[in-house]
Amino acid sequence: MRDTNLFMLFLEPLNRHNIRYMVTGSVAGMIYGEPRITHDIDLVLQLRAEDVSDFIRTFPIDRFYCPPQEVIKTELARQIKGHFNIIHHETGFKADIYPIGADKLHKWAMDRRQKVEFEKSGIWLAPPEYVIVRKLEYYKEGGSTKHLHDIKRMLEISGDSINASELNRKIEERNLSKEWEKLKNSD
Repeated sequence: MRDTNLFMLFLEPLNRHNIRYMVTGSVAGMIYGEPRITHDIDLVLQLRAEDVSDFIRTFPIDRFYCPPQEVIKTELARQIKGHFNIIHHETGFKADIYPIGADKLHKWAMDRRQKVEFEKSGIWLAPPEYVIVRKLEYYKEGGSTKHLHDIKRMLEISGDSINASELNRKIEERNLSKEWEKLKNSD
């Protein structure tokens, strides 16, 4: 199975069942920047508690590990930082799912997500400004320079499609100016 098809293991069922999502993280970074190895796909999901049963059926138990309803509902109820995983049994490929909750940046990005052609299918992609801001946050939290590299490549390859004023506004709002300056001053 080709690596790009691994992403579609999760995206095709979401598309088929009209579940509102956006791709973010390293996969979005690859689409806006350059390919690199990743072991998962990060998805922000807009899901209501009353739709959890249908959501679980979207990922059949014979093909996927999906947490029990109670776990998903608990994570949906978190105002921020809710999280659960879905894992494809055959490949071990994982989807990290982040419910939209009350996270203002998630909501802002979900309203601005864009449909792009990928693997002969349309997928919903987080805006590049969101991906950059989240990668700056991950860098701030963990110090991994892979996030800075991803951002640099995004700026080089997709710079024309990035709204600089909106990006700067989000960087200020999230107190990431120091990390942004470090990125701009690094080699």
